[in-house]
Amino acid sequence: MIEKFKTLFFVKSSLISLYIALTIPIPFISIDKLKNLSIFIFILGLFLIISVTSDYVETCDKKISYKTSLISKAFGRKNWEILWKDIKLIKSLPTSQGSKVYYLNTRKGDNYLLPQRIENFEKFLLIISRKTGIDENDLSYLSPLWTYKLLTLLSVLMIIGEIFAFKYQMLSMLNL
Repeated sequence: MIEKFKTLFFVKSSLISLYIALTIPIPFISIDKLKNLSIFIFILGLFLIISVTSDYVETCDKKISYKTSLISKAFGRKNWEILWKDIKLIKSLPTSQGSKVYYLNTRKGDNYLLPQRIENFEKFLLIISRKTGIDENDLSYLSPLWTYKLLTLLSVLMIIGEIFAFKYQMLSMLNL
């Protein structure tokens, strides 16, 4: 049975809302000659962010696969797949922020970054454990989920602030 694990909603929402919060004012403050270009670039950037956050993992009885979008491939991410029988171990490495990243190490000596920002991560780990026999109890998310939720909240608050600022700027320009 094929199971699909998409990027976590809060990871996607934090990146998309942050992009919107940081770039939505640009079309409104650009000079008239560049207004259409800035709107086009804003929409293009939004498309790119949505595309890059649409990568996913698939598991089935024989293998695990990481699937990227065409845009992700252009930025250097690659699709990969590993047969369950080829996975030798999962090794961890510390990050500079104090977390850990995990790699699937194959019998050939190849290392593949274990996706840690996916929905149903616990179920994903159970599948890995069942298919490989490797204990998954020490594996966890790369960053606590509250960090993505906080970033989404702060970005949405920025967007709301920008809407109010724009509204009052328009009202003051109309002398209302």
